[in-house]
Amino acid sequence: MTTEQADGDIVLDALGYRQGALDRTLGIRVVELSAEHSRAVMPAAGNTQVSGRVHGGAYAALAETIASLSAAVHAGPGRIALGTELAASHVGGTDAGEVHADCRALSLGRRLTVHQVELRADNGSLLSAVRVTNYLTSDRQPAAATPE
Repeated sequence: MTTEQADGDIVLDALGYRQGALDRTLGIRVVELSAEHSRAVMPAAGNTQVSGRVHGGAYAALAETIASLSAAVHAGPGRIALGTELAASHVGGTDAGEVHADCRALSLGRRLTVHQVELRADNGSLLSAVRVTNYLTSDRQPAAATPE
């Protein structure tokens, strides 16, 4: 379901999704994608806070990325998933290797989805448990921001 372009961006063909700037900056790579179960990885290097461990905000961004993509698969063509709630419990840290995200659907409704994402270090230790809720709506282009 994913293809890698020459420029390194990932295009998720079924969604018409092109990897965003934050995903590229964090080095997020989608490994598996479906509405029910998805996986992604992110390097620890480059995503650390002053202590040298991966920043909790990077954990949250990884979890929301994979959960929102899973919700978008469920939403189907012509619809989009908009994150409405994220609850994270950071319980561990890592400073090397990769962060592995395992995303599982808890509820797949017509308008709302809820996914649970477990983030783990290379050795399998739990780093963060994150619940993400997405609202599913029609694919409307937002109004362009006008400079003041």
